[in-house]
Amino acid sequence: MYYNDDSVLFFDGEYVKAKEAKTDLYGQSLHYGYAVFEGIKSYKTANGTKIFKAEEHYDRLRKSAEAMHMPFHYSTEEMVESTYKLLEINNLSNAYIRPLVICSPNMSLSKGQKSYLVIEAWNWDNGYLANKLRIMTSSFQRPNPKAFKIEAKVSGHYVNSILACQEAKDKGFDEALVLDEKGNVAESSGANVFYEKDGKLYTPQKGNILPGITRATVFEICNQLGISYEEKLFMPQEMQGADAAFFCGTAAEIVALESLDNIPFKIDWEDSLSAKIQQAYRHLVVEENYSYLKSNLQNA
Repeated sequence: MYYNDDSVLFFDGEYVKAKEAKTDLYGQSLHYGYAVFEGIKSYKTANGTKIFKAEEHYDRLRKSAEAMHMPFHYSTEEMVESTYKLLEINNLSNAYIRPLVICSPNMSLSKGQKSYLVIEAWNWDNGYLANKLRIMTSSFQRPNPKAFKIEAKVSGHYVNSILACQEAKDKGFDEALVLDEKGNVAESSGANVFYEKDGKLYTPQKGNILPGITRATVFEICNQLGISYEEKLFMPQEMQGADAAFFCGTAAEIVALESLDNIPFKIDWEDSLSAKIQQAYRHLVVEENYSYLKSNLQNA
């Protein structure tokens, strides 16, 4: 699914066959989850292959490495250039891109002494109109921000995500809604969440979430289309039975939700403001033009 005999990845300054790449089995990244990563997507556009918000993603990768005290020397510009070259080598346009920063062998709990950058890419043409998801409130909480650098995209954090997501699937749901330690809605197992009520969008405020780049893009779209939104604390009971809701993230894009804890959202997705944002996002990643959104979608 992710690579074949011809696939190439970027490994610490070189382009190598994916099947020939190796990592050290004594590294902190493998043993302790001491690694940082990004999820990025590229799209086929009228002006060629474009990576959506490449600079923002690679800036965040660098900040994540810094937050985890990892030595890391690549600039954002170097990583963007290397990624475009990688896409060209693999003949990819609609692709998912996974940069990963791993550390040198070290079985102690001290900070890494050297890091390595890996960039992988594979075809991703899933389309943005995913099935409407049935979600449940998870029994697993989002990690306490006093215990982790939750604003960093750290590999080890996603063990929590696996537990929450699998719990939901085992109970017949599609995904999980994860709360913070005080019972407020935080995010899904791997995406930010919005709900819509009475013509306004609401989303959890910063503090217990990874404030996603797609989340910020939703704000930009709302500003262009004149849609009101608010960041605030709220519990799942407030979200249950709202007009509409969606998850958003780079891989998922904008995904409609059908119900929370078996309580359906009230209005047809196609009639919601959330659906308009979903349309706008798809146009944006392909057209890269906010004025296009405003003229074509504001009165849709």
